[in-house]
Amino acid sequence: MLSKVLITTLALCSFMFGAECTERYGKGSLEIKLATGSPGELGLVKVLAEEFAKSNDITLCWIKAGSGESLSLLKNKDVDLIMVHAPKGEKEAVKEGWASDDRSLIGSNEFYITGPKNDPALIKDSTSVVEAYSRIAAKKALFYTRADNSGTHKKELEIWKKANITPEGNWYTINKDFMLATLKKADTTGAYFMTDSSTWVAAKKELKNQSILFRGDIFLVNTYNALKQNGLDTPQKNISAKFIDFVAKGEGQNIIRSFGKELYGEAIYNDAAYAKKYDR
Repeated sequence: MLSKVLITTLALCSFMFGAECTERYGKGSLEIKLATGSPGELGLVKVLAEEFAKSNDITLCWIKAGSGESLSLLKNKDVDLIMVHAPKGEKEAVKEGWASDDRSLIGSNEFYITGPKNDPALIKDSTSVVEAYSRIAAKKALFYTRADNSGTHKKELEIWKKANITPEGNWYTINKDFMLATLKKADTTGAYFMTDSSTWVAAKKELKNQSILFRGDIFLVNTYNALKQNGLDTPQKNISAKFIDFVAKGEGQNIIRSFGKELYGEAIYNDAAYAKKYDR
């Protein structure tokens, strides 16, 4: 009994810690909480929030969470808004009524299948991502899965399903770190991994052994949408709607389409106009 209580307590503490602000931007009197993964980790949220805060009396609390966890945080009313790439989950959230129905497309990137430069599974000449995954499984080449219900993990599982493969065995290794940390680990251990293009651009100068081995399948285009809580109007809900409108239009879109050029020599996200062609 004691061990069950302890496990439950630790789980609750872990969830509470996970909902803590990873960083805060702005110094306004009203705080809003936003959950997202890579856009926060790579610095896009910081730039968007600080620009928005110049004309709005807000502090934005960014909570680092993958798409699955972000959706759960929104459902439990632990955050005011989210930026996620999980179309099925997003639409279910709207249908079930706990996310407002003004789901807003904000941009996109794409997924790359990376791996060791010598490409032991020979995926480089694959004609589809399903074929690439099938070759990795046939070779039993080391592959990292984030296994964390993130948008990346959901996409990965869809690919295995399309390939009619249930991945299992020592080659299929769970690594629940976020995108950047897992990509770096794959680089040092000679593993295959599915990373988003934004993280790749941000990290590629640090990578010694990884190479992009497959890209270009339309199924790998990764669209981001912003959602906010549904329900009664509150100051947080109203300013969240204003922030989403800022991100989805005008100056926010200018920031998204140019973000990364100064740091990496190229933009790392596409804007909503580009993403619209692929949003499902």
